[in-house]
Amino acid sequence: MKCQQCEKPATFHITELTGAEPQEIHLCEGCAQKYLMQTPGTGMPGKASLAGMLAQQLKVADTAKELEKLDEKCCPICGISFYEFRNQGRLGCPHDYVFFASELEPLIVNIHGDLVHKGKHPLTHKRSTESQTKLIQLRREMNEAIRLEQYERASELRDTIRNLEESEDQPGDEHSV
Repeated sequence: MKCQQCEKPATFHITELTGAEPQEIHLCEGCAQKYLMQTPGTGMPGKASLAGMLAQQLKVADTAKELEKLDEKCCPICGISFYEFRNQGRLGCPHDYVFFASELEPLIVNIHGDLVHKGKHPLTHKRSTESQTKLIQLRREMNEAIRLEQYERASELRDTIRNLEESEDQPGDEHSV
């Protein structure tokens, strides 16, 4: 979806409930920052407006260069970029929560109210986050070895992956939470 102001990719989707019908507005980050800093109905800047406070809370990137630099940041484990996360709304692996922590923390606090999970964990949860991360990294290395036609290395990695998966699936090795 494109920004209604400047035709850049829209990253903010705002629904206003001012009239009888809700009105959807799609804006890029720069236009969203300008839009949120205006006093409702006047089009004039307003420091005390609710939208202005929201813009401050969202910590919208000040310049296009800062945003561009942030978008190039990639996870070393799964390879997802922050740009891909912003567009898809999904992270690539459990390590992304650590790698993109400074960018995700305000978002998580805004959505969930806290950074710490205080609920239940599934009883069938067998694999730890560390082992999942290790498996993802090994699979990535195996795919790279195949791409480079290093078939011996790829078969070693495949065997390592199988051994890890089999050792975690053994009875009595379940993680208690």
